[in-house]
Amino acid sequence: MLLTPGPTPVPEFVRKAMADITIHHRTPEFEKIFKETRELLLEIFDMPEAVMLASSGTGAMEACVTNLTCKKALTINSGKFGERFGKICKSFDIDFVEIKSEWNTPVCVDTVIDTIKNDSDIDAIFIQLCESAGGLRHPVEQIAAEVKKINPNIMIVADGITAIGVEKVDTSNLDAVITGSQKAFMLPPGLAMIGLSNAAVAKIETNAKGYYFNLSTEIKKQKENTTAWTAATTLIIGLKEILSHIKNNGGFEALYENTALRASATREALKAITCEIYPQTPANAMTTIYTEHAPAIRKILKTKYNVNIAGGQDHIKNLIFRINHMGLVEDFEASWVVNAVELAMDELGLREFDGTANKVFAQNMFKGK
Repeated sequence: MLLTPGPTPVPEFVRKAMADITIHHRTPEFEKIFKETRELLLEIFDMPEAVMLASSGTGAMEACVTNLTCKKALTINSGKFGERFGKICKSFDIDFVEIKSEWNTPVCVDTVIDTIKNDSDIDAIFIQLCESAGGLRHPVEQIAAEVKKINPNIMIVADGITAIGVEKVDTSNLDAVITGSQKAFMLPPGLAMIGLSNAAVAKIETNAKGYYFNLSTEIKKQKENTTAWTAATTLIIGLKEILSHIKNNGGFEALYENTALRASATREALKAITCEIYPQTPANAMTTIYTEHAPAIRKILKTKYNVNIAGGQDHIKNLIFRINHMGLVEDFEASWVVNAVELAMDELGLREFDGTANKVFAQNMFKGK
């Protein structure tokens, strides 16, 4: 049972669609598939423009940094992926300032506002919606709304790699939202997507940078239902399949509601057996537990209960474990995981097993429906 926060399991119906005959990317047949996929992508982003890139999410992060920063960037670092925005800036000699916090701490809105008020060169802000290093949810929409009141020309770029397809994101004040194939979209890695505002498109047209990651080139071509370079045909076919399936089986809103309920039920179940939730503001993409016994619990889950969950990185590598909620996770899978965690805790002598986790999960999950 794969319940890591990416890559997520690929549903069988998606695998079958991607296993069909190979289609050349410069044909009317593929252009039709591309058009349908693009329309679904625009719907889930709720933004006027979108592009698909044959790369990991980091490629989309790089494209946004280079194409949307003219003078100076502000990066928000509360984990490995916020840190990455700064590293991208450094690699291109782009001037930037960083607001750094512990990995369980959301950035303060006032700190962001004070920073841009004191530095008129900042013309782009880069932040994670969900910082998956610790499962943290930043107050991105609130920050974006306040920044736009001060200077509407500042680009707000949000990494939504573990948020899009998990929750409804208010994109009304966002200029670019990034996501990737291997998270909530339940595809193999290798496809990145960016939703764009009209203001972002306008800025890209005057500030386009790079060759492969030149967003101006991609926007022009993708409006014509093709790509500037070789398309990731198989992944785009898979993306159309999964987005169509979600839309035709309850819709995106139903997916968001069920994911939120499952995430909440999981957190309540684990808190009931004395587990400590790590982030101050948890995202619904995953549940992150802080414990020095994380490696031992993960090992028992994998070897004894057939559950593969993720640990941490860097200074919290052995201090957290993360349970995925992204994608079409079955309720019984989440129930099995919390039960397995309680059994592992019993085996380690941390708490005697009495079925509390499963009971609390069921009360919250099924009575909430």
